[in-house]
Amino acid sequence: MADPRWLKRAKEYIGLREFPGKQHNPFILRMWSLIKAPFKDDETPWCAGFVGGVLEEVDLPDLPKVTFGIMSTRSAMARSYVKYGKALSKPYPGCIVVFWRGSKSGSQGHVGFFDGYDQHGNLWIVGGNQGDRVSRAIFGRDRVLAYRWPPGEPLPDAVPVAVSKSDGKVSTNEA
Repeated sequence: MADPRWLKRAKEYIGLREFPGKQHNPFILRMWSLIKAPFKDDETPWCAGFVGGVLEEVDLPDLPKVTFGIMSTRSAMARSYVKYGKALSKPYPGCIVVFWRGSKSGSQGHVGFFDGYDQHGNLWIVGGNQGDRVSRAIFGRDRVLAYRWPPGEPLPDAVPVAVSKSDGKVSTNEA
């Protein structure tokens, strides 16, 4: 099975970075605009802006110039995705993964799209604000708060999940 269209779109942005100094990356500003957030910079933690922006801008499969858009939570808070869409008991490629950061019961978090496992069973996540850029990074399953599927999108029946090697080092702080 091919990646869901929103995961394909997210992967197109891998390598995009924050701009140092007074300049701000127009892509990140556009993501804020798509989720209707008030931010005008690329210093505000933007992982939820990335996830929401990708969902909101995704194209119809046969009409690449028509914006379809899957409504996001329209929140800049990563944990806003904990109750979004359909709950999953395990990750499917493209599902939204919500992680706790700082404290499991706190308000801080991180969010991105699932893109397979490494050889240790850790999660490959395509996300924004991972080292101040869009990247594919490794996260431990022990930090997962939720696996979610976008509302109104059909869930695939049987999905092969990719396994690719990593150095085994997991992200511990996305701030």
